[in-house]
This record gives sequence, structure tokens and C-alpha cells, in this order.
Amino acid sequence: MAGTTDPLEQLKYPIGRFVRGTKASTPERRRELIARIERFPVDLEAVLQGLSDADMDTPYRPGGWTVRQLVHHLADSHGQSLHRFKLALTEDRPTIKPYLQALWAEQADARTMPLEPSLAIIRGSHARWAVVLRAMTDAEWERCFIHPEQQREISLAEALELYAWHSAHHLAHIAGSPERAARPA
Repeated sequence: MAGTTDPLEQLKYPIGRFVRGTKASTPERRRELIARIERFPVDLEAVLQGLSDADMDTPYRPGGWTVRQLVHHLADSHGQSLHRFKLALTEDRPTIKPYLQALWAEQADARTMPLEPSLAIIRGSHARWAVVLRAMTDAEWERCFIHPEQQREISLAEALELYAWHSAHHLAHIAGSPERAARPA
């Protein structure tokens, strides 16, 4: 992240913060981001390769979630995003239902379950999501949903940028977790 020297901020936002309002405004950019969304399950499984249960249950940063909680969060979050895209494509400016991500991450499933059920959700959600994204017309990228907590409309072009960022953001958390970084090559 350019400009910050705060080590905790760098651990929290290893690729930088998402810039609200950023939109995938060209067909080329959308194709690039859709490819990232489609590839994400493979990339995620690659960074998880070789992690032990102890690694899975270690926070990726002080005060952060464990790697296990992150993976279960990704299944929750990206499943919600697919749902939000489909709502925006089939309804006029739907208001989405936010959820308390931090509390979801504290539930027993997120804290204790093996990763495979969530990896299956991520694989399936991303495969379906990529098909939906590729089928969208130029006009459909301007469709939006209303986020009541942010009190604003979010276009699907912005949501695509957000979830491509979200994917890379959490991949960087897992890949750069202190335990993983400390391992000999």
C-alpha cells in the first residue's frame, strides 16, 4: 500500500483499501475482472495448499480472523454477492439485506468446520457468477442495488470492482499471514 508506514494498516489492507465509486467501465476491464472472479477458487486453493490445522486457526494479523474464518467468510460474502447481482438484474433498484460479517465469522461453523464445504460453495458460486457476468449487456452494468448501511446505490460495474478487490484482498491476507511468511522456502 503506497504511502502508509503503519505495519498494522499494511497487514489489514495488504493491497490497499478499496476506493468507493471505482467502476469497471470498459468491456476490457470487465473481462479482466470476470476472469479474476472465475479464477479465484483456484487461486484460493493454491494459497491454502500445505497449511496445517494450526495454521488455519491462527489469525492472519493481530486482532484479525483466523485463516479458517476468512475462508468461511469468503463463502458467505461471495455467495451474497452472486445473490445481489441477480437481484439487481431482475428487480428495479432492490434494497439488499446487509449482514453482520464479524458476527457471522464468530459462529461455530466459521470457527471450527473444515474448509471443504466452504470451498465447494466458493467453487460453485464463482462458476455461476462468471456465467452471469459474461452474459450481462453494457446497459446491465449500470443496474444497481441500494445498500442501506451505506445509504447509496451501488452499480454492478462498481460491485464487480469491489469483489475482484475483495478476492485479492483476502488472498493477500492468507498468503502473507505471519506463520506462512515465516516458513522456510
